[in-house]
Amino acid sequence: MLNGRTELHIFDRGSVTEDRYCEKVLLPIARLFRGAIGPDFIFMDDNARPHRTLAVEELLEREDITRMDWPVYCPYLNPIEHVWDALGRRIAANLHHPENTQQLKQMLIEEWALLPQEMLHQLALSMRRRCEATIAVRGGHMPY
Repeated sequence: MLNGRTELHIFDRGSVTEDRYCEKVLLPIARLFRGAIGPDFIFMDDNARPHRTLAVEELLEREDITRMDWPVYCPYLNPIEHVWDALGRRIAANLHHPENTQQLKQMLIEEWALLPQEMLHQLALSMRRRCEATIAVRGGHMPY
């Protein structure tokens, strides 16, 4: 897991709430990475509403997890958007398109496992460059 990839978690029913986010993402995954990496660990999310609640803030503080300051509505900076694009292209290229939600879920899990680890590694490494380039172009403010 600490090679940069976790199992793909798909919420089967309902929306992602602050409770589900804390229980299914922060506690089992972010806590594990924080423990393995140590105090240099910086957590990044995408500013979705369930990620920005008081309960989430308190959990991050309690677990001593530093959150990356991240501008709202900047998907082009977020590496996960590139991952979702790659997954979408792989599923679209599949000869057998999913006929229902369960098949789509299974295909996502299978394609996630087949994504090259090097691609994920390079996306993670590109974060510093992406942020520096954005700051250089935008000056002292971030785009919103």
